[in-house]
Amino acid sequence: MKLKLRYFASLREALGAGESIEVEPGITLAALRERLVARGGVHGQALARTRAIRCAVNQQMADEATPVPDGAEVAFFPPVTGG
Repeated sequence: MKLKLRYFASLREALGAGESIEVEPGITLAALRERLVARGGVHGQALARTRAIRCAVNQQMADEATPVPDGAEVAFFPPVTGG
């Protein structure tokens, strides 16, 4: 299944505005984050488990146990963002 990832604040500075990614059906936010961290490099550093990261699925805040539906927009951002 295909997802659209969006990054905000400091994550956007490190990773860019976003990307599209193919994943297996039934993936959770935790598994998606682990998959991105496993890329290593900038993704590994920006999304590391030692960093507090918030997530939203289709513009709704979600915890890491949330399953991600096909075609969803997943946003990653630090817990405090300026505006």
